[in-house]
Amino acid sequence: MIAAQHRIYACFFFFAVITGALMSRLPDIQTHLGVTEGQLGLTMIGMAIGSLISLTFGAPVIERLGFRTTAFITTLGPAILFATVPWLPNAPAVFGVLLIVGLMSGALEINLNVEIDRLEAMTGKRFMNRAHGFWSVGFFITALFGAMIRQSGLSAGLHLLIMATIIVVIGGYLIFGATNTPKPNRGRAEDGGHRIAFPNLGLLPLCLIGFAAFLVEGAGIDWSAIYMRDVFAVEPLLGGMGLTLFAFFMAVMRLTADPIVARYGPRNVAMVMLTCASIGALLVGTAPMPELALAGFALMGAGCSAVYPLAVSAAAQRTDRPAAVNVAALGQVSFVVFFLAPPLLGFVAEYINIRASYLVCLPLLLAGLWASSFALGHRKLDLPQGVAPEPLPPNG
Repeated sequence: MIAAQHRIYACFFFFAVITGALMSRLPDIQTHLGVTEGQLGLTMIGMAIGSLISLTFGAPVIERLGFRTTAFITTLGPAILFATVPWLPNAPAVFGVLLIVGLMSGALEINLNVEIDRLEAMTGKRFMNRAHGFWSVGFFITALFGAMIRQSGLSAGLHLLIMATIIVVIGGYLIFGATNTPKPNRGRAEDGGHRIAFPNLGLLPLCLIGFAAFLVEGAGIDWSAIYMRDVFAVEPLLGGMGLTLFAFFMAVMRLTADPIVARYGPRNVAMVMLTCASIGALLVGTAPMPELALAGFALMGAGCSAVYPLAVSAAAQRTDRPAAVNVAALGQVSFVVFFLAPPLLGFVAEYINIRASYLVCLPLLLAGLWASSFALGHRKLDLPQGVAPEPLPPNG
């Protein structure tokens, strides 16, 4: 029998796999569409716009559909739509498809995180960090093999079609057997009173924590290879090690953080991680040699790994609004940072220098550290009356 959390892990993994596959084929898609880098960037914004719309207005719809139906739509739908991109005739058509995928990705973010929270509350176990870890693993694997597949000469259309077929068959089978976890009774506000998700005052500290985590993630993923090239003029293989180390330590920490959080509490874990991320950003911003910079990227990846999942758990635990609304509101801020951080950091790199792109992360990391000191408590999972927490397994 497939455990409920494993179905959630699969949804995170498959969405990351198909997204990473598309990203690995962007050079081919750009050539096919005949657009410049700037025009391609504007086309890709369609996904960001769709995500923000879904995160703002999608929570009530997801509550009505339930986890299983929403998981079908948001996991299989993007795989099918991404597979059509290499065949589309022009950039506006791609923009339209990515807008729809964005709507699904925002809904996926709400649906999976809320379901994890309900499962944690019902079982007394922790799954949030490990679930996000499968997203990291999926993206890392598909980006790595995507480059190899592209080198082999396989066309983008066939590559994405094969990936979509695998996801639809295996993902469809896994989701088909899923059930909807009941809502925990936390004295929560009625769902009907909250139709639109916006951050409220009580959620702002958690938004600040998510802001810091995603800023570091954007800096590590988007600019590490360019940093190594421009600052140290290293060979491409060594230059790519910054991203490799960042992604590796981020995935490993997410996959192993849940037992640590259960033992030491979200507040302590988040503060240690944000401290590591701060040290890492400082190292990258000041490193006199590439080895120290690579150590900095490893610390940044480990440091920002579990911070956002911890903020999501805290948002879902709040009783002022439905869990889906609070998770969506937190996701809004985080997605804005995720999509806007790379160009903003690029602006800093262009007008100051690329080291400064990492040093400007420090004030926000310190602000996230401050917010973690009071916004993340030593959470006790809500259990049905008379049910004791099950022993925490060594893995998912």
